[in-house]
Amino acid sequence: MKKSTKKISLLLLALCTLCLTACTASPAPTDETYDDFILVGFSQVGAESDWRNANTKSMQAALSEENGYRLIIDDAQQKQERQITAIRNFIHQGVDYIILAPTTEKGWDTVLLEAKAAGIPVIIVDRMIESEDDTLFTSWIGSDFRKEANTAVRWMEQHFGSKPLRIVHLQGNIGSSAQIGRTEGLDAGLQNNPSWQLVYRDTGDFTQAKGQELVEALLADGLEFDLIFAENDNMAYGAIDALKNAGLTPGRDVTIISFDANRAALEMVITGEIAYDVECNPLHGPRVQKIIEKLEKGEATPKLTFVEESAFDADTITREMMDSRGY
Repeated sequence: MKKSTKKISLLLLALCTLCLTACTASPAPTDETYDDFILVGFSQVGAESDWRNANTKSMQAALSEENGYRLIIDDAQQKQERQITAIRNFIHQGVDYIILAPTTEKGWDTVLLEAKAAGIPVIIVDRMIESEDDTLFTSWIGSDFRKEANTAVRWMEQHFGSKPLRIVHLQGNIGSSAQIGRTEGLDAGLQNNPSWQLVYRDTGDFTQAKGQELVEALLADGLEFDLIFAENDNMAYGAIDALKNAGLTPGRDVTIISFDANRAALEMVITGEIAYDVECNPLHGPRVQKIIEKLEKGEATPKLTFVEESAFDADTITREMMDSRGY
């Protein structure tokens, strides 16, 4: 793999550093030559959730200077146009690799064609892109979001059977792979279980604040429901806060289904506040590092890498399992 003839100026990388949030910020380098480092640009969706922050930290740990990398992170703050600008900046800076965690699936062909023309491999993590040209990226690493939803629906079928079930659905960012897959899985469950009723659906943008806001509004309107299907843990946290503020007991009055299986959420599984949490592993840093190492050696890499994941309820989670987790 090429090493760019890069003398990365203080101005270029300092400008990039200004784009970072507190959780992703790196110290601005001095005016040095980084020819001995593999220069990587990472366009991250944002810092909207515990999952996202764990994903960023995993990249920082794996692609560290101690491991031979110089990592530039740009926080897109949930905006695709910021990611497109960041990728063009990475191309201009002559990075060796680009990592993209896309906000949505569509709209990437033009900028990724520019990266391809510049000879820069693109590694996509977490969410997938929608394109007829699969040469626009070298590898993708992430989860099977439809499979995650199918797992949750099977648990619901096992525990509720043919009983009537009124469901509130808190979706993630509309158009993201996680939202699409998890929504498709729930829709299939609704179709196969006629006693289930979808009484409300809206996006909580994967954030705790929006999840709480939506559920508070439903409770204020007097909507009756039995189960909340939250497409990530942070929205589940918000829903739980809203229920508690209304004098309801999560897990007894309303069943909570969630995704991600962060440590804090698994604590709630143990206490019964979250009934079932399907894992979505954010620790992609070492996986990306292995892909880059193979490319550096001129070896073939897998086009798609699906991460093995589990799911947890109060009957399956143990304290030992939680202590061994990295997020």
